[in-house]
Amino acid sequence: MRLPALLLILSLTPLTGCGVVHIFDPTVRQRGALVDPDALRELIPGTSSRADVISLIGSPTARATFDDNTWIYISQRTSTRIGRTPGVVAQKVVILTFDQGGTLRGISQRGMGDAQPIAMAAGATPSPGSEASFLQQLFGNVGKFTPAGLPGGGAFGTNSTNGPGNSGNSIH
Repeated sequence: MRLPALLLILSLTPLTGCGVVHIFDPTVRQRGALVDPDALRELIPGTSSRADVISLIGSPTARATFDDNTWIYISQRTSTRIGRTPGVVAQKVVILTFDQGGTLRGISQRGMGDAQPIAMAAGATPSPGSEASFLQQLFGNVGKFTPAGLPGGGAFGTNSTNGPGNSGNSIH
């Protein structure tokens, strides 16, 4: 009687081991525009054009906000951490600058060591208007609109004060 139970436990043990290992096994993902170093070496500042760049390494991830002559290629390698949340393991940024004629002028590269920490602003962004309580927010639209969106009328009666500034939706 003990032999079948022992065989059952031994046969299920490898399956549970796979599940446990998978929980702790980090999943590595490549994201963004990974630039091939060999293709990047083929680009020569002063002679390569935008068309050369696109044919060798593809379209940029982004362009500089106020300068269309700066192309940015961003790639990240992420891995799952505690709680299956992703964390950045490696990051590479390639920045290409062009002159007004579309000729490549400069190539620069940045890594995770060049990153700057950005602190979150404390507090909240102010918005115009009055501060409304929970009940005011909950009941604030009661009576402002009529059924089917018709001006006046509806189940609440009619309104004869349909003029400028009046919505025609008051209750009589």
